[in-house]
Amino acid sequence: MANDSQSRSARRKQIKSNKKGTKKPTFKRIVMILLTIGIVLMIAVGGLFTYYIVTAPELNEEQLSDPISSKLYDKNGDFITDLAGEQRRTKVSYNDLPPTLIDAVLATEDVRFFEHIGIDFRRIAAAVIANIKEGFGAEGASTITQQVVKRSFLSSDKTLKRKVQEQYLAVKLDQEYSKEKILEMYLNKIYYGQGAYGVAEAAQTYFGKNELSKLTLPEIAILAGLPQRPSAYNPYKNPELAKQRMSVVLSLMVQHGKISEEEAEKARQTNVEDLLAEQTERESPYKAFIDQVREEVEAKMDGANIYKDGLKIYTTLDPEAQKYVEQMLGKESTINWPDEKVETGIAVTDTQTGAVRAIGGGRNYKEGNFNYATDTQRQPGSTLKPITAYGPAIQYNKLSTYHQIKDEPIDINGYSPNNYDDRFRGWVSTRYALSRSLNIPAVKTLHETGIDKAQKFAEGLGINFKDDQMYLSDAIGGGNAEVSPLQLSGAYAAFGNEGVYNEPYTVRKVEVPGQGTVDLKPEPKSAMNSYTAYMITSMLQTVMSEGTGTAANVPGLPEAGKTGTTNSETDDGTDIVPDSWFSGYTTNYSISIWTGYPKGYQNLSEATQDIPKQLFKSVMSHISEGTETSDFQKPGSVEKVEVEEGSRPAKLPSPYTPESRIVTELFHVDNTPSQVSQVFQKLEPVQDLSASYDTEAQAINLEWGYEEPEGVSFEVTVSIDGGEARQLTRTKDSTVEITNAQPGSTYEFTVTAISDNENAEDSDPATASVDIPAEDGAEENPEEDNPEGENPEDEQNNEGNENNGNQNGNNGNNENNGNNGNENGNENGNDQGNGNQNENPDEGNTGDGEGNNEEQPPPEEGEQPPEEPQPPQEGGEQPQPPEGQGEAA
Repeated sequence: MANDSQSRSARRKQIKSNKKGTKKPTFKRIVMILLTIGIVLMIAVGGLFTYYIVTAPELNEEQLSDPISSKLYDKNGDFITDLAGEQRRTKVSYNDLPPTLIDAVLATEDVRFFEHIGIDFRRIAAAVIANIKEGFGAEGASTITQQVVKRSFLSSDKTLKRKVQEQYLAVKLDQEYSKEKILEMYLNKIYYGQGAYGVAEAAQTYFGKNELSKLTLPEIAILAGLPQRPSAYNPYKNPELAKQRMSVVLSLMVQHGKISEEEAEKARQTNVEDLLAEQTERESPYKAFIDQVREEVEAKMDGANIYKDGLKIYTTLDPEAQKYVEQMLGKESTINWPDEKVETGIAVTDTQTGAVRAIGGGRNYKEGNFNYATDTQRQPGSTLKPITAYGPAIQYNKLSTYHQIKDEPIDINGYSPNNYDDRFRGWVSTRYALSRSLNIPAVKTLHETGIDKAQKFAEGLGINFKDDQMYLSDAIGGGNAEVSPLQLSGAYAAFGNEGVYNEPYTVRKVEVPGQGTVDLKPEPKSAMNSYTAYMITSMLQTVMSEGTGTAANVPGLPEAGKTGTTNSETDDGTDIVPDSWFSGYTTNYSISIWTGYPKGYQNLSEATQDIPKQLFKSVMSHISEGTETSDFQKPGSVEKVEVEEGSRPAKLPSPYTPESRIVTELFHVDNTPSQVSQVFQKLEPVQDLSASYDTEAQAINLEWGYEEPEGVSFEVTVSIDGGEARQLTRTKDSTVEITNAQPGSTYEFTVTAISDNENAEDSDPATASVDIPAEDGAEENPEEDNPEGENPEDEQNNEGNENNGNQNGNNGNNENNGNNGNENGNENGNDQGNGNQNENPDEGNTGDGEGNNEEQPPPEEGEQPPEEPQPPQEGGEQPQPPEGQGEAA
């Protein structure tokens, strides 16, 4: 057993020994593989770097000193301007640079400039650590030498090739040129904004100083901080940001021992705006538009500079539209401006593509100014209603343009808006509410749709909200949305483009030397269905034809648009209107205009509030002249439907609905009304109509019945011996007595039921007739007994006049006409029972039943004029009948 045990122990030791023996060769193999891979990678990387270095451009002194010009072209590809020719550049030598300026630039950009070899390894290491800790891009490592190289020879692309070539050329440049010369190149080359290249031109542009030695410490700090972001730190445009950047530069100078903290603190107390020189006009075309081109190229091409990169920039500019916009904002404007301070921004875009055709940056705009068409961020007022209220409601709920909303006082979680005139109109349609710019229906509509859906809809049209939060007040443009005219023109264009949104853009493409062409056109996006776009457009057309936008309407042009104003309250509680907007569009152009005061909130007079409408009408008329403008096309998903006005929900008109109560509105095909309104019906005819002649009273008695006489009147007409029928009276009674019937004649009567409140169609007429017997002993030829042609009844009629005189009778409130008129002779005058009856047969005129006397032809010689029946008198004192005639009813 012992031997067996020992043998087992020996075997275990042998196994362990074998394992150790197998490990060593495996480890060595892995190390060799890794070394081999490393060597291969080093060779590969070295080869790649060698290739990059070999293909790097040669140092060219001309390129080191001067930029390559960029050229701009308009929408047709025609040359606009050479931007290099517009640069203001004053070159200086190193000896012209004051020490404090050199200290500020080096402390800000490259503190070890005079120590490194063109690249700073310590800075590279620090940047790597910062990027690891704080994320990529937290800190850069480019030296001044590298910036000179990049701006002179290389693109702004963030590629390994560009970075390797930049570092190689920086070392080479450092070897071939002195530090002083390289710094001189940098300060003559760098762009400082406002079209100023080089530190000398920047000093003149911003501070009006031709000698750098006269610059103060705050001015030097501002200049040293500008090159990083010339647009953002522009002291004319953003003085607060410029002051913050100045403070950063001063702190860096203190940190690196260039100035004391006391000097820095004193400089920080300076008011930046007090340092700035008055801006002067420079001769360059289309300044506001080109400023936007520059910002767009730099934003989309990673910091490319249109003033020096030798680019060919193909823009969307329409020179004629731009010239006219500038004219309307310049000294030749036809607008009656209230003062010199009020400002306006105008953006004109192509409805179909989003291409910007013209930009009005402000009155008498100067290059680099605050651009009121693109930089303005103001509340848009009621111009937001189609975007935040009615557009989403139609998109998601398929509401019609007839949809009824009650305009009434509301309180939604403490929010109680009013209409602009503090009136409430009860039930109104969405079309009426939008065209009259009512606030309460808009807020109700947004509330019913839901803020989440509405915000998504608005953001799809390029509208953003502060803190990414939309409120109910955004329904009327008084919430978290702040926009520029350029944004709003793009949003409205989508309504005229069947719901397709194009982000407004000024640059179509850019040709980069040696790198090909870059397409900068944004991709179109579907922001809404075509039915939403068309319904909104239709309602905005009503704004132009009969709503708040009539002053902006261009006759004969199919257009849509919306007004907008904002309200604010001053510290003393005064309500003011600080902003006025108008946005409108055709199928060709979308134009948005803002007017207000640039600083603070000041009240706009009513005349000033109309300026956007005046500008829109003028600009749209001019750019549309001679251009075919097609109308907006109704999609198949929308139907035009006639509905009965006032029905809720929408109902079709019945055959008896009056034309005045029928309106045509737009409905989605899935949501068209099908029920017929029962409000208006046809009245039943009168029953048991009878006409009889009372010989003793010498009067015709007309009688009828009616089941439900409430709210109904009866119109009675008569025709004698087949003659023309005319109205006798309109009464609420069911009996009428007619006197003065002509013996031997046939009287045919009709009675029609009529609705008092016009909510039903007239009934079919009922008819009855009666024959009046001839008088006993009447001669067949009265002319023989009356050879002189005298009227045998003149005596009787005159007798009646003596008895009755001039009988005044107010016939009460006759349902047809209010009854005040004169009946002369045989019912001469208003046959609806109005007023004075002067029974004088010599007058010979017969009333026409409507109050207009129609002259009758005289009787033939010897012929007795027929006597007409007398209508009944309603209300007031009843006249006494002439002798021998029946009593009037």
